[in-house]
Amino acid sequence: MNIFRLSGDLSHLLAVIILVLKIWTTRSCAGISGKSQILFAIVYVTRYLDLVTTFVSVYNTSMKVIFIGASFATIYLMYSKFKATYDHNHDSFRIEFLLAPTVILALLINQKFTVLEVLWTFSIYLESVAILPQLFMVSKTGEAESITSHYLFALGSYRGLYLLNWIYRYYAEDHYELIAIVSGIVQTVLYCDFFYLYITKVLKGKKLQLPA
Repeated sequence: MNIFRLSGDLSHLLAVIILVLKIWTTRSCAGISGKSQILFAIVYVTRYLDLVTTFVSVYNTSMKVIFIGASFATIYLMYSKFKATYDHNHDSFRIEFLLAPTVILALLINQKFTVLEVLWTFSIYLESVAILPQLFMVSKTGEAESITSHYLFALGSYRGLYLLNWIYRYYAEDHYELIAIVSGIVQTVLYCDFFYLYITKVLKGKKLQLPA
């Protein structure tokens, strides 16, 4: 554990809290991509299967349980409790175009060809592109509520901070995982345009708008 890893975890946790509170307090999931939330749920389940095989720490276990639980709670709120507010028309990204390539890539490029390792690798690849349905939805509608923008910024910051964590671990511990680093770079790059708009508009009190 180091300051970058801890900050990344807290940023990730903040993103999850913002999203759940946004849906619960407004009684609406407008502007949120259910498809991205499904992809994130798949990411957490396939990555954290080691919950039943390995105990690292109370902190580690708690964070994993929170992320899995929050992802399924979000899906329940979107597809059941507040289903009437879910915008199916704009959430039209074809997620099979993300799932199929990441499955194939995980089978071909991994550190060890075991079930848990392949699933972990698949989760890393999938997480790097899981936000695409959400970004596509924002682009399609042309705008995003401030609270949705805060969620996206916190989520993007989490991955950026994890990149700093990997850099720190390389120099301090002579340890690195190339698959996680490359996937993290891809994921961070996907947020670049959003980061720029967030800093120049949302933080100045303006509504985030993107070209449709």
